Amino acid sequence: MPGTRSVPSAAGARSPRRSRGAWPIKRPVATMCSHGYRRHDLLRVEPEAWREMLVATGSLDGLAHGPQRLVEGWAERGLPVIVRRGTVGGDEHTIAVGLPLPPTLGKLRLGFFIPPEHMAARVAALSVTEAARSAPAHLRPQVEAAAGLGRRFGLQPAVFGALLWQHLTGLAYLQPGSDIDLIWPAPPRESLNELLDDLAELDKAGPNRLDGEIILSTGEGANWRELRGALACPGGTVLVKSMHGAELRCARHLFT
Repeated sequence: MPGTRSVPSAAGARSPRRSRGAWPIKRPVATMCSHGYRRHDLLRVEPEAWREMLVATGSLDGLAHGPQRLVEGWAERGLPVIVRRGTVGGDEHTIAVGLPLPPTLGKLRLGFFIPPEHMAARVAALSVTEAARSAPAHLRPQVEAAAGLGRRFGLQPAVFGALLWQHLTGLAYLQPGSDIDLIWPAPPRESLNELLDDLAELDKAGPNRLDGEIILSTGEGANWRELRGALACPGGTVLVKSMHGAELRCARHLFT
C-alpha cells in the first residue's frame, strides 16, 4: 500500500543478524501462532523489553528523528500495540504486533514480533460508545449512531484504525475522509442481514465511510460490506481473515 511499510523487526524483511538477548530472528517457516491472542487485540509491552527489542532488532534503523522518538517511548507511555496476522519467517512462539505512525510522521505501519512473556497486560477494546466521546464533532453523530445500532442488536462493537489511535495517543491520526473502522461480533444468523443493511444505511448517510469487519466466534473476520454483497449472491464468496492467513470462503457457509 502506498505510503506504508514495515520496518525491520524480529522477523523483518531483511537478512537476519545476530542480536543481543533472546529476541527471535528470521526463520524460513510459516508462522502458526501458539498463543491465544486474536487479530485486533490490544497489548501493552514491558518498557524495558520494548527498548531491548528495538536495539536488538534494529527496528529504528532508517526512521527519521520524530518517528524514532515516538516509537522509542511507546511502551513507556503505556501505549498498546495491536495484534496482527503473522508472516512467513515469524517465530511461532512470538506474537506479531504492529503500531501505526500518524500522518504527520509518515503514516508508516510498523511491525514487530514479541515473545508473550514480555507482554505486560491486555488492554480492553475501545468501545464505540467511549470513542464517540472523543471523536471530532463532525464525526460524533455517525459514531453515536453506530453505538446505538450496537445497543439495538445487543452487540458491543469496538473501534480500530485512525479513530482508535487518535483516542489512545492524543495525536492527529484522523484526516478528512478517514474511514471509521469498527469490529462487530457476529449476531445470530436471523438478524445478520438486518445488521448489514443498517450498516450500509449508516455508511451511506456519512459523513465518513464506515468500514470494518464482522468477527465470527472463531475469531476470523470478514469485511462487512463484502460479506453483505456475497450473501446476496447464491454461492457468493468473501475473503475471511484469521491469524493464519486469508482465504475465500462461501459466505453462507460461515453461518451454518
